[in-house]
Amino acid sequence: MARTTHIQQILDRLPHQPGVYQHFDLNGKLLYVGKAKDLKKRVTSYFTKQQHENGKTRLLVSKIADVKWLITPTEADALLLENSLIKEHKPIYNIQLKDDKTYPFIVIKKEPFPRVFATRQFIRDGSEYFGPFPSVKTMHTVLELCRKLYPIRTCALSLTDGNIQNGKFRVCLEYHIGNCLGPCVGHQQSDDYEKSIDAIRFLLRGNLAEVVRLLEGQMKSAADALAFEEAERFKLSLQSVRKFQAKNTIVHPTITDVDIFSVVQDARCAYVNFLKVQNGSIIQGHTAEVKRKLGEENQEVLEAAIVQMRDRFDSHSKTIYTPFDVDLALPGITCHVPKRGDKLRLVELSERNAKFFMRDRQKQLEQTNPEAATQRVLETAQEDLRLTSLPIHIECFDNSNIQGAHPASACVVFKNGKPAKSDYRKFNIKTVTGPDDFASMREVVYRRYKRLSEDGEPLPQLIIIDGGKGQLSHAMEALEELGLRGEIAIIGIAKRLEEIFFPGDSLPLFIDKRSSTLKLIQHLRNEAHRFSLAHHRDLRSKAALHSELDDIPGIGSVTRHKLMAHFKTVAAIRQASETELLEVVNLKVAKNILKYFQASNP
Repeated sequence: MARTTHIQQILDRLPHQPGVYQHFDLNGKLLYVGKAKDLKKRVTSYFTKQQHENGKTRLLVSKIADVKWLITPTEADALLLENSLIKEHKPIYNIQLKDDKTYPFIVIKKEPFPRVFATRQFIRDGSEYFGPFPSVKTMHTVLELCRKLYPIRTCALSLTDGNIQNGKFRVCLEYHIGNCLGPCVGHQQSDDYEKSIDAIRFLLRGNLAEVVRLLEGQMKSAADALAFEEAERFKLSLQSVRKFQAKNTIVHPTITDVDIFSVVQDARCAYVNFLKVQNGSIIQGHTAEVKRKLGEENQEVLEAAIVQMRDRFDSHSKTIYTPFDVDLALPGITCHVPKRGDKLRLVELSERNAKFFMRDRQKQLEQTNPEAATQRVLETAQEDLRLTSLPIHIECFDNSNIQGAHPASACVVFKNGKPAKSDYRKFNIKTVTGPDDFASMREVVYRRYKRLSEDGEPLPQLIIIDGGKGQLSHAMEALEELGLRGEIAIIGIAKRLEEIFFPGDSLPLFIDKRSSTLKLIQHLRNEAHRFSLAHHRDLRSKAALHSELDDIPGIGSVTRHKLMAHFKTVAAIRQASETELLEVVNLKVAKNILKYFQASNP
């Protein structure tokens, strides 16, 4: 009662202002940080809803013992403040990027004759940092290109004017092999050195077109001055830049200074991909795994991840492309959902990268922790098929017949995503005449679950019918007759387009062809088909091997084998005398054989 009163007092005091709210538990531990256009309406909604749709949200609300808030001038300020608080405190119910390691940067150091080198430390001393680079290999490739194009120093000497004029340094090996022009001994002046730094700055910002223009100008000027060796050096540098540009330019060159974000998700995690484009070149790409703490939808995940990833990668792009509308409320930022052309292809590329990353993570999980991988598949299936419980026990039915002959059916059972072959069942159709798949499906479903109910055996969480709406509706009739409607989830899968049908819904569900849910359903369907065909093949084989001897009283399989071993053919047995038959069988059986063949040949 004290907790309820305290929360109500807080709700009464909350202002109708934009801001950030924080939920705490009884021990003062921060549980969740959120933003709001209207603090009073947003926070009150947690406690006034009769039923929260998500179980994790219900759990969060049950733990809230205190609420604090901060008012901000605008919703945009609330968004930025929310991000800062999440980074600082890492509340357990907030979306957070999983990997939070320090990425490498390339820095142009603020000093006389600036150095250009790789670093993982971001020091705010006026130096310029470019990156971060998620791939160390990519970072070294860019750094090597800069040094190959422009000879700059790699030493850490303090190249002040006084030190140079006093002759404190001597040239090193880098000077002798042409990688440095010797600013330490005054062989290269500061303004000439700064031109190289400016060009490197252009390159690191992705402005390769400007670098190409600059090198072309320098090459032409050197050639006009008959400095052919220098012109050749500029030409080789130009070729290196164009080769580097060819590897990175995959979009239209007019698309510049743009961030692209996309998101895909499974039952537990979302995967957000980020691409950065400068002058038609993708200069950065990264995918992060995001823990879904409260079952957030894609839009909510992406809105939170965009702010965090732009902050991490220090992006100041004014334009963002996303696959759907997002509400960021960031001042000066335009969010755009491309519909066609190169812009749409960029978003599709981002989505493909996110999907690849997700599948790769799932494969890694399968290799390192098969049980966790199975749990993830089942949770994804539960979400995709809108099931109320985890489908630990699944059964699938399939019919087989050839023009109505020897109709048969089979049921396969999967437990924890794997075949439980000892629980497979075969069915001979008893009440149906002719090729009637619908009635056959109704019979076997009725017989299967009548038997399980009578024996007190556990029922499956999901039934899969190999067939479309017709087979599914007849299977539902069987469940209704048994009083099991609503007790077991049931779906049908049509072979042609892999359509998933639900009872009473005329429109099918199409699941992503690469999803683990569809692969699980296909595995069940294929296994049921294989098992049903094997059963049907056995029935046909038994019918084909039926002998006249089987219709004679007193002859079983052992006697039949003795007779065939002795006489070789049924025709020989037909022509045998009583004396010849008595060599193999007793008198009673011999008389039955003679009587049978005499009656069949009057």
